[in-house]
Amino acid sequence: MRHPIDPRIDCVFKALLGTETNRALLLHFLNAMLGAELPAPISGVEILNPYNEREFLDDKLSIVDVKARDDHGGLYQIEIQLLSYRDLPARISYGWADLYSSQLSDGEPYSTLKPTYAIWLLAEDLLPDPDVYLHDFRLRDPQGRGLLNHGGIWLLELNKFHAEWVNTEQERWLKFFKEGVTLDTDALPPWMQTPEMRQAMRTLERFSEKDRAYHAYQARQNYLRQQMSIQQELDERRAEAEQARQFAEQARAAEEQARAAEEQARQFAEQSRTAEEQARLALEQERVAKEQERAKADQERAEKEAALAELASLKAQMQEQGRTE
Repeated sequence: MRHPIDPRIDCVFKALLGTETNRALLLHFLNAMLGAELPAPISGVEILNPYNEREFLDDKLSIVDVKARDDHGGLYQIEIQLLSYRDLPARISYGWADLYSSQLSDGEPYSTLKPTYAIWLLAEDLLPDPDVYLHDFRLRDPQGRGLLNHGGIWLLELNKFHAEWVNTEQERWLKFFKEGVTLDTDALPPWMQTPEMRQAMRTLERFSEKDRAYHAYQARQNYLRQQMSIQQELDERRAEAEQARQFAEQARAAEEQARAAEEQARQFAEQSRTAEEQARLALEQERVAKEQERAKADQERAEKEAALAELASLKAQMQEQGRTE
């Protein structure tokens, strides 16, 4: 190829799986991704929002997912996501629920609802498990019992996919999306030597070799880089705000602890003053009691001396009376 093309860029991704000329690729992709989940392989599919290059390139807010319906009415949403951000899980869940609920018009019964699958290829990690790249989410209870077998959400994290050898068609597609930008049409590795992968490479070649398509690819790539820069700046600002909030929270907690320590010190000082006052009162009470004891002893001694004096006086009077007689 004249220029390397990344199949994860949204306009390339949608050209791969969302054009009528590549309907066979979409069919192969869906069977590869959902495989054992399906009761039978999908034999036919209708693209509900086919890729229109001119409309797509003239509108930076173009819908970048691929929506399709199979011959039995089952619905499929396929999307590539280069950025992981806080609200992405909510967006993924809402997209599935919106597509599932869109099947019913006013007055139609619930029995007309068909299985709906959302398949997301994620360029950045979203979930914490470092070893599992495939996650399927369905309505189940903790024992694994399904409420309704009506599809679900499939997340495939490309960063966590590290297969050297391709054993399944699902692995072939994942390896293509992860390594496609490095592939050379004139020297494709053995795992790319299938009709589907050669057709996928022809789509990449069209973006590489046609000036308008390549310039469109570059424009989308620059736009996505800008979005990534904006998202990164938002994430950094959010992290700084969170750090500032945590610092303020720590400062507030330290201030609370300082106030609590000051209050404890005040209470301790108050308790010390109270204890000191109680000790002083106890000493005063002891001094008063001793004073009272001394006064009582002095009074008893005075009374005793007075009694002795009176007795001595009576003795003297009796003696004087005896001499007179």
